[in-house]
Amino acid sequence: MNVRTNIQIINGPDGNPAFVVIPYQDYIASQAQDGGLIPHAVVSSTIDGATPVRAWREHLGLTQAELAARLGISQSAYAQQESSERLRKSSLERIAAALGITTEQLDF
Repeated sequence: MNVRTNIQIINGPDGNPAFVVIPYQDYIASQAQDGGLIPHAVVSSTIDGATPVRAWREHLGLTQAELAARLGISQSAYAQQESSERLRKSSLERIAAALGITTEQLDF
């Protein structure tokens, strides 16, 4: 079956596929479907000892006070949540929404 596609496969020096080139609009659509990605900087920060909440906040360039304001709580109350290794599901959901990410991206 010969189906026309907008995909180009580029072979490496060994003759095996090494790269796939797709139209930009297809790439954007695929990124929207894969919305649950976690940036390397966030993962790296958690390996260095930060909680996922802190890693995401720092990655997004927010201060504790700014995120606390988004949550409608004091900075000190937020600091306690940020340092906690185990947050309630409702707290995770609220913080994820304030950060603009999914709960799954925050709870890894």
